[in-house]
Amino acid sequence: MTAANPLLSVRELSVNFRTRSGTVHVLDRVSFDVAPGEILGIVGESGSGKSVTAFAVMGILDQAARIEGGEIHFEGRDVLGMSARERDMWRGREASIIFQNPRTALNPIRAVGQQIADVLARHAPDSAAAIRAKVLEAMRQVRIPDPEKRAKAFPFELSGGLCQRVGIAMALACAPRLLIADEPTTGLDVTTQAVIMDLIRDLARARNLGTVLITHDLALASQYCDRIVVMHAGHVVEAAPIAELFVHPSHPYTTRLLRSVPSMVDDISQLQAIEGSLPDLRRDDLPPCRFAERCDRRLAACDAAGLMLEPVGPSHTVACRNPL
Repeated sequence: MTAANPLLSVRELSVNFRTRSGTVHVLDRVSFDVAPGEILGIVGESGSGKSVTAFAVMGILDQAARIEGGEIHFEGRDVLGMSARERDMWRGREASIIFQNPRTALNPIRAVGQQIADVLARHAPDSAAAIRAKVLEAMRQVRIPDPEKRAKAFPFELSGGLCQRVGIAMALACAPRLLIADEPTTGLDVTTQAVIMDLIRDLARARNLGTVLITHDLALASQYCDRIVVMHAGHVVEAAPIAELFVHPSHPYTTRLLRSVPSMVDDISQLQAIEGSLPDLRRDDLPPCRFAERCDRRLAACDAAGLMLEPVGPSHTVACRNPL
C-alpha cells in the first residue's frame, strides 16, 4: 500500500457522522497512498465509504461529519493541519475533484464557460482576456467541440457527457497534481462512459497526475487503474496492483465482489450474489472485521481486536485472519 514518495498519503483516517439516530462510524482507520502519475481505484459496494473518503481528503465533508483520527499528507504537507484559507486554496489549485452527477455539480443558471472562468479567477487570477483564452483552451483539452459556442451554453443545454467534460475542464483548469474522480460515469450511457474514462486517463497520463478513481464498477477499474483499494463498510480490506488483485484476490469479500460481476466470470452460471448486507454502522459493538458476519471463512480469531492490513505478496496487503 505504500508508494515510494507518494503524492497523497492517507493514514488511519477515521470519520464519524453524528445523526439523530446515533453516531455512524463511517470510516475506520483507512490508509492508502497515491503516487504521481498513478491511477488508484477505490472500489466497493454502495455504503462502503468510498465517497466519504474522497470528501474527507478534499475537506468538503458534511457538517455532521467529524474526523476522529488519522492523517492526510500531500507532498509531505499536513492537509488536516491547514487553515481554512490554506485548504480552500489547495483545493482547486493543487487538488481537484470530479463529481459523480455532472448536471447537479454545475450551477444551472450560469453559463458553463463562466463557471470555468470562476475557478481560474479564484486560483489563478489574470486579465479578463487571458482568463477567457484559458477557458477556451481548457474546453479544447477535454475535446468539447466548438468551445466558443459551448462556453455560452447553460448546463441544461448540454448532454450529460458534455456536462461531465465541463466538470473535468473545471477540475483541471488550474493544473492540479491530484485528481479525484468520484463515480465520474454515473448516469452516462456505455459509449459515453468509455469516452469520459479515456479522456480522464489520457489527461492524467499527459500531466503526470496522481488520480483516484472511485467506482463500484470493477470492470471499469480493471481497464483504467494501476492499483486497487477494496473497501467494505468503512474498512480497507485489501490493496494490490491490478493484475495481482484480479488473479489472486485474498480477502473473502474481494472474491465475492469479483464473482458478482458478469464480466469477471467465465460463465454466467458462476455469478454469485454477496449474501447479507452491510452492518449497521451505528453499532458500538462492530466486530474488528466488519465483513465477519457475512463471511463463510469466519474463525474465532476473527473476533480478536487488532486487525490490520498485512502483506501477502509484493505490494499486496489484506486485512483478514483467514485469507484465501
